[in-house]
Amino acid sequence: MSGAGSRSVKAKGPAVSPMMTTLAAYLAASPRKALPPAVAEKTKHHLLDTLAAMVSGSRLLPGERAIAFVQGLGGKPEACVAGTSIVTSAINAALANGMLAHADETDDSHAPSLTHPGCGIVPAALAIGERNRVSGRALLRAIAVGYDLSSRLTMSLDAYQFREDGHSTHSFGPMFGAAAAGGSLLGFNPRQMRHLLSYTAQQASGVSCWMRDPDHVEKAFDFGGMPARNGVYAALMVDSGMTGVEDVFSGERNFFVAYGRKPRPQVLVKGLGSTFEIMNTNIKRWSVGSPIQAPLDSLLALVTEKGVRAEDVERVDIRVAKQGANTVDNRDMPDICMQHLAAVMLLDRTVTFVSSHDVARMRDPKVLALRKRVTLAGDEALTRAMPSRQGIVTVTLKDGTRLTHHTKAVRGTAQNPMSRAEVDAKCHDLLAPIVGKRRARRLCDTVWALDGVADVRSLRPLLKAG
Repeated sequence: MSGAGSRSVKAKGPAVSPMMTTLAAYLAASPRKALPPAVAEKTKHHLLDTLAAMVSGSRLLPGERAIAFVQGLGGKPEACVAGTSIVTSAINAALANGMLAHADETDDSHAPSLTHPGCGIVPAALAIGERNRVSGRALLRAIAVGYDLSSRLTMSLDAYQFREDGHSTHSFGPMFGAAAAGGSLLGFNPRQMRHLLSYTAQQASGVSCWMRDPDHVEKAFDFGGMPARNGVYAALMVDSGMTGVEDVFSGERNFFVAYGRKPRPQVLVKGLGSTFEIMNTNIKRWSVGSPIQAPLDSLLALVTEKGVRAEDVERVDIRVAKQGANTVDNRDMPDICMQHLAAVMLLDRTVTFVSSHDVARMRDPKVLALRKRVTLAGDEALTRAMPSRQGIVTVTLKDGTRLTHHTKAVRGTAQNPMSRAEVDAKCHDLLAPIVGKRRARRLCDTVWALDGVADVRSLRPLLKAG
């Protein structure tokens, strides 16, 4: 006889912190709580924006590699891969669509948490939604709750410090958001939600060396494919009956002990139900790298409001935050090269998806001549400025005139959101070359009316290549 001997010992239940109790209850209640109208509308914006990114990304290198990979895996036909006729397992579809969604630089972003939530959350929610034939209304609620957890997760770790320590905020937050969306669609109770969070924490990973990926392939996996896949994996494991740790966010050797320098776990539940983080998430007006958004806004303003013409430009001086400048300085890919896109904007008086991805045009003599006149500098003041991603552009004309424009709130950000019509136009432009104009129109219209869709599998034929 050992341990307690012959004494009767009453087993104690596992300790669950008040914070975890609140969080798990919120996640479990999400399928039954209607979204406020403004939140439902904004969620449609981000769903459509991500679907368009997936479809357009299917023809870019990271998307092509992802499609080829999952095509060789087989899998039970549960969910589609956008831009193709492939129907595969929910896990495989989430992986592929996540990579497709970040194959380009056109997906959404949440500045305070340093994440791109849509490319991880939407593919996961869509995969489980197709697998379980959920309604459009349920899909919207699940996506919104995914954004709530995704952003709060990295903010609770102090996103900027977390990034400085070498972790990838872009992988961690969306992974938890993808899992939360999956748990919502599967109707998990609070205990299942707690286990879901634990299985997600065990898979949470990401090293910020993704910035050294020259082909954007691994980066697409780190930002979208891995978070979506791991979130779906965690949700389906718990749905199968697997149990786990009751509170991964508190107690001995918890998540914050492992990852937080000065963590603030209470951020996970701050404002739940009143502050919907999807409302604080940005949609890109331009299908280019984030640091380039503000300078393009400024250049467009100078072109349209001041009548600036390319042939009159002597030089262009651009200032953005330091890390942003390092990321987009004279890159070989057109959609992440500041100097190239500034030249394109001046010559074309706009930047389209096609023009921002035209590799051949990087050798155009007219573009090259103007590009040589564009300088880019990192600005410490803009690094600290809020809202983030600001840009200052100064154009010097050949007659000596100097024109300066400072974009503080980029179009499409939470501070300066795009309208439904603007989001629709952007997405139709991304979709039409792949699925055709008619199907692109139907897909946009279906998303805008998603509240009345009984089965999200109705999106499947609209996401196929035309």
